[in-house]
Amino acid sequence: METVNLGFTPRDWQSETYRRLRRFSVLVVHRRGGKTVQAVMKLIDSALKFLGERGQFAYIAPELKQAKGVAWDYVKHYAAKVPGTSINEAELWVKFPNGAKVRLFGADNPNALRGYYFDGVVVDEVAQMKREMWGEILIPALSDRKGWALFIGTPKGENLLNELYVYAQQHTDEWFARSYTVYETGIFTAEEIEKLRSQMSDSQFRQEYMCDFSASSDNVLITLDEVEAAMRRNYVGPEYCHAQKRLGVDVARFGNDATVIYCRQGLRAGPFTTLEKKDTQEVADRVAVAVMKTKAELTFVDQTGVGAGVADALRRLRVRTIGIDSSEKATEYDRYYNKRAEMWCKMAEWIKNGGELPDDPILRQDLTAVQYSFKDARILIEPKEDIRKRLGRSPDRADALALTFAMVDMPAEDPLGLGGRMVQDDRKLSDFNPLAGATRSSEHEAGDWDPHNTNL
Repeated sequence: METVNLGFTPRDWQSETYRRLRRFSVLVVHRRGGKTVQAVMKLIDSALKFLGERGQFAYIAPELKQAKGVAWDYVKHYAAKVPGTSINEAELWVKFPNGAKVRLFGADNPNALRGYYFDGVVVDEVAQMKREMWGEILIPALSDRKGWALFIGTPKGENLLNELYVYAQQHTDEWFARSYTVYETGIFTAEEIEKLRSQMSDSQFRQEYMCDFSASSDNVLITLDEVEAAMRRNYVGPEYCHAQKRLGVDVARFGNDATVIYCRQGLRAGPFTTLEKKDTQEVADRVAVAVMKTKAELTFVDQTGVGAGVADALRRLRVRTIGIDSSEKATEYDRYYNKRAEMWCKMAEWIKNGGELPDDPILRQDLTAVQYSFKDARILIEPKEDIRKRLGRSPDRADALALTFAMVDMPAEDPLGLGGRMVQDDRKLSDFNPLAGATRSSEHEAGDWDPHNTNL
């Protein structure tokens, strides 16, 4: 066998990683850490050593032009040193003498990948890709020839990269996961690291150079740290039963969106349920059942589009319903650009000040995906369409929960089940504080409704 020196000398962390890679691996490395070169060398090495027929290997970036700009020069540089290698500039592939190919693709056109088989793939900047890229496209493409996959990237909140990293840590039989911070790779001097730190915000440095999944960009409304803290809280009945129980209903409009019914009482959120492909009357019937099961006193329905029909149907069923138009004027119009911004900001404040959330991965993603800006000196939440592009779906669960903040929290009409309106401790309605009494407990009261039960 002929030996060809490609001229690549791996750093210590790259050598360590290469020896430990499994069939499926997730490599999280800080910006400019050398992960792309490492991945390209893995592709070339695997292609050169491939003994089967028509070996096919791929480097996939979020967009084809990004793949070309980031990896193509590396692929050509090292592949061209192998005698007999063919290079196709138009289709971005190299073919080695044994017939194995390495080709570049973009995830922006996933249908272009359908029908391919792969013996190995590198998926770069995974945080920017939709989740179906792995489940619907790559798993089938790798299955028949038992190909391998290497996912590389830098953290960017809750997304496919984070999910795969956590999964890899839990399934070590076929998976490997490793994270390298700027202090571990040896790329930068201590002086350069301090310069980077001084020029960036804390969250930016934690995300880009410390590979911290819990760091968020500066314009994220609710951080991952805040959501995780809320999901660890555990309240008992007396700490929230004095508050009004209410439902938020986000009605699905099209495509993969789902109707979500979310219950909240004071400090505690849950239970919730999701409905798919239900007509207006079916949704109204299910909401009415949820009202009876939870004994909710008030129901808020997003009446934009088909939601208006659900709100009307609920009123005919004598359910106490308030239709909410998220584009309408906010109650505190000097602070919030519209009602949607106001509801989301009130929910964010509730989470930060002691609210309890169920441990739901989809809700976690929904809450941490939303960004804000300012317009006319008022807070504006980004459009649903922009969120849908990043998540691959609408943040239905978070939107449903946000609807429960459409009006100020009120005390429960009958907190002790005695048949009359009571305000404990002779409190005035104007003094009511839904965040009062935030004492945590390890157990819920016996017979209490469970926020983790998704069967409304």
